[in-house]
Amino acid sequence: MDLITLLPFIVLIGAMFLMTRSAKKKQAAAAQMRNDMQPGTGVRTIGGMYATVKEVHDDTVLLEVAPGVHAVYAKNAIGAVLDDAEYNRIVHGDDPELDTDGTVVPDDASSLTGDADAEVAKIDLGKDGAADDAEKTEDATAKDVKAAEDVKDAKGEGKTDGDADSK
Repeated sequence: MDLITLLPFIVLIGAMFLMTRSAKKKQAAAAQMRNDMQPGTGVRTIGGMYATVKEVHDDTVLLEVAPGVHAVYAKNAIGAVLDDAEYNRIVHGDDPELDTDGTVVPDDASSLTGDADAEVAKIDLGKDGAADDAEKTEDATAKDVKAAEDVKDAKGEGKTDGDADSK
């Protein structure tokens, strides 16, 4: 056989060797990470639960998932061992980067209007203006109703419920 005909098979076998080698390296790194766990470190399970390691045994780990709540997990169920800063940031919400320099954000829009007291003084709560507004509203409503009745009469649609179209 020629070397040229064997070349695709050699390349294919070489690629398979390289892929399995990188997978074995990843598995070895994960096993080393799990073996390096110490009591008191924060971990994330493969299911996404965050917990603190209490005891490490040969094949199992005792995790504290909440204060006073302990669970036994297989070592293979540990997805990642987290450093203390990352664990505290995720679980407790401690993020020193988010600390502000005393900037306070108001929970309402009153600070956006500038002088809030001046705006309150401009509002007139007297009954005279309110009565005039009510009369204007009633007049506009009456005009709208009258216009609608005129349109119905022009089209011959002045029927009420129960009227039939008999000839």
